[in-house]
Amino acid sequence: MIKLTNVQKNYGNFRLNMTMELPAGKVSGIVGRNGAGKSTTIKAILGLISTDGGSAAVLGKNPRELTPEDKEQIGVAFSDSGFSTYLCVNDIVRILRNSYKNFDEEFFLDYCQKNKLPMSKRIKDFSTGMNAKLRVLTAISHRAKLLILDEPTAGLDVVARNEVLDMLRNYLAEDPGRALLISSHISTDLEGLCDDIYMINNGEIIFHEDTDVIMDEYAVLKLSADSYERIDKQYILKTKKESFGYSCFTNQKKYYTENYPEIIVEGGSIDELIIMMTEGGND
Repeated sequence: MIKLTNVQKNYGNFRLNMTMELPAGKVSGIVGRNGAGKSTTIKAILGLISTDGGSAAVLGKNPRELTPEDKEQIGVAFSDSGFSTYLCVNDIVRILRNSYKNFDEEFFLDYCQKNKLPMSKRIKDFSTGMNAKLRVLTAISHRAKLLILDEPTAGLDVVARNEVLDMLRNYLAEDPGRALLISSHISTDLEGLCDDIYMINNGEIIFHEDTDVIMDEYAVLKLSADSYERIDKQYILKTKKESFGYSCFTNQKKYYTENYPEIIVEGGSIDELIIMMTEGGND
């Protein structure tokens, strides 16, 4: 569905250099701090910006060569863009009906009803959650094979986030060939949705792993200074100095649990991964 090979983009002191792949039937997440390069990567995938090197393929083609028929297979949602806020949902229905051959109006209207999206109210009067649901619904309503979502749950409360994620899960479950690329800084969204995670920092991928492996095999060790000095460090990926001693990030949780039962071993999460991989020092 998506393949990037050393895709480069330069903005002053910032340089993107991205390699990643998203096959059909898979959900991949991109995580990283603000300014790490997540949105730039998505814009390069969609051909919204010119690149300075490397190659990008979407649905097997250069993004700039996608036909209108190809683009019908792609659904996109950005957290900071959408329809004119002076439109209402009834207006959007007419726009989508004339824009996409495969627009499923019944599906769209049904979801609007289920999610309590008023048909005649201007978007400018929508809540943040209503706006987010509308953006995602618009992206999936023409039965796209490939979804690309940039921070789709940004600014939402827990209930609204879960409703958006449930919408995505249901949509993906309808067709095992559909693929989703999602960027988010909310780790729980990715942990419950993604098959694998790409971490980007300063424009480069610094980590790529299956989500299940992160949750099962990665951990943070909480060590006193004495424990840190005597512990076997061959499986320590990153180390961070703390007031109590050290936090150490590892991908061998079982090894340290079995061989050092006296130390504190906390299960790894994507939040911990971001903190340790971008802040922690090398051992």
